[in-house]
Amino acid sequence: MGLGGISIWQLLIVLAIVVLLFGTSRLKNIGSDLGGAIKGFKNSIKDEPSQDDDETSDSDDSNNSDKPAQ
Repeated sequence: MGLGGISIWQLLIVLAIVVLLFGTSRLKNIGSDLGGAIKGFKNSIKDEPSQDDDETSDSDDSNNSDKPAQ
């Protein structure tokens, strides 16, 4: 028994039907597009916190500059 009651043979049959419907070149294009989208999403997630950190440190510096030195 495979994943959730689906056997390996059923998965292979579904894969064969998908390849027949779309063709290997179209599936390759879809896969590369999906991979590029995921990579772009990961890069944007990594870049976002560093931008927030820079903004908060700038605002902290501006708040401290308004206070008189003791």
